[in-house]
Amino acid sequence: MSGTAYNPPASIPLSRPAALHRKLREVPHKPGVYVIRDRFAKIIYVGKAHDLRRRLCNYFTPSSRNRVDLKTRALIDSANDYEWHLVKSDAEAVLFEGKLIKEWRPKYNISFRDDKRFIMVRVQMADAIPRFELVRFRKEDGARYFGPFANAGALRTSLQAIKKQFGLRSCRPLEPMERDFKHCLDHVIKNCSAPCIARISREEYKVRVDKACEVLEGKSREMIASLEEEMEKAAAKLDFEKAASLRNLLKDLRETSKPMRRFTRKSLPNSINPGEDVTDLSDALGLSRPPRIMECFDISNISDNHIVASMVRFRDGIPDRESYRRYRITSTKGQNDFASMAEVIRRRYKRLLKEAVEASPELADSQEIPAEALDRMARLTQSAKGKESPLPDLIIVDGGKGQLGMACRELQTLGLHDQPIIGLAKEFEEIYRPGESVPLRLDKDSGALKLLQRIRDEAHRIANGYNELLLRRRISESALDDVPGVSEAKKKVLLTRFGSISRLKKTMPETLGETPGISKEMAEKILAALNHKPTKRVCETFTPPDDGSAWRHTGALCSVGSVAPSVRESSGVSGG
Repeated sequence: MSGTAYNPPASIPLSRPAALHRKLREVPHKPGVYVIRDRFAKIIYVGKAHDLRRRLCNYFTPSSRNRVDLKTRALIDSANDYEWHLVKSDAEAVLFEGKLIKEWRPKYNISFRDDKRFIMVRVQMADAIPRFELVRFRKEDGARYFGPFANAGALRTSLQAIKKQFGLRSCRPLEPMERDFKHCLDHVIKNCSAPCIARISREEYKVRVDKACEVLEGKSREMIASLEEEMEKAAAKLDFEKAASLRNLLKDLRETSKPMRRFTRKSLPNSINPGEDVTDLSDALGLSRPPRIMECFDISNISDNHIVASMVRFRDGIPDRESYRRYRITSTKGQNDFASMAEVIRRRYKRLLKEAVEASPELADSQEIPAEALDRMARLTQSAKGKESPLPDLIIVDGGKGQLGMACRELQTLGLHDQPIIGLAKEFEEIYRPGESVPLRLDKDSGALKLLQRIRDEAHRIANGYNELLLRRRISESALDDVPGVSEAKKKVLLTRFGSISRLKKTMPETLGETPGISKEMAEKILAALNHKPTKRVCETFTPPDDGSAWRHTGALCSVGSVAPSVRESSGVSGG
């Protein structure tokens, strides 16, 4: 199935990048193949994607051009239109992509441009003793061909299991005889039924070949059931290695025997309707009103040093990117998703309530529930100023019962007792609700679940992107950044002269002091900071006398970085 181009009204002319970006609304979140054309309608790139919408957004969102390499940037600049073709699975997407690339040989494609084809299975039923072989080209020779198959490894494993199941030969001779049997061990290990020495008749052997062909055509229910039974018996005997091997074989066999359809290029209806998805979600969750505004939170942590969170807001089922927020988790020690979720929920809605009180001081003295007071103020001012309640209609946290429980506790502390909130657990796409012990599972093809997945995935993308940004910044930092008095210019001079921090640590203070802009005292301070050795200097202290007279000024030796107690008290510096 293929998509059709979006034609904007003649009264609203759009630039080419804006038109390509607007057309993204029609692209579904499904696997498929996309085709990009230039201004002459010539195909310049063919690609595949598990999620077509997300992949094409990488090309045609306004900020994408600044994040890609030169080749992709040239592709974006040359693009004038694009279309897409839906498939049922990722394997079909790989096959269809290769077919289109070999047919059109687009300018910006590198893979699949050679004459190599996907692997197929060939069996010549006219042979006296047919055998299965792997080929890459289909010939008009009267043989039966199966495939092509995208996963060659899964095919080889499955074909070996099929041969063993039905006792089919693997030897190369066109018609094996008794002398070939003498050098063959397949019959000894019970992998072959040995038709070459008439252990079974050739007619019976061909019946086995026909059954094996049915498995490759997708009629593998009996074989899969037999392997599943064997796997369960192995697991019951605690033979877990054999059970795991059979499990992997079943996975490969299901992938190989999955029927492939022929590719078509019919028109693609618009399968994404944000308004209907919002209504479906409201009905599924039993909300009192449709969740027009939804906010989703996600936590991302790579190490204890970089724990971040993201908040994305969707309005009427569409991302409201201007309202996105990113957070650095500061009060949580270690990788604790529960405490991190509690912190970001507390910071987000405590700020919203504070801003609401500052905008409407009368809310500070109100005895109403905060959410109800905000809704009332929004209704009163909506017609005059176009305002709306700052609180969302639905809060979504990425996680299960633990994350949801911590979020609910923080909301109750802030007085938001009736705020609608759910938790979305990724493994089984289960929806957890406050007060409900059994999670809710929606149909995997329902618009409500697709909407929740889009929101969750967007929050995940923002959080991971922020974590990567902080990690890149950390990599570019230097130990000299923590040394007082060392500016960016001095840091650049030092690293240019000595090459690295390790060499700088081994330098004598006299040598370091010869660097332009670095005094002897500064050199000692730098080496002390890098080697964690305190240097002595005179600290100014102000001690109040007992007789109430003026404070007296004294001098004392103290370590670099320390502050006299009296200074801390008089200057208001906290010891935290």
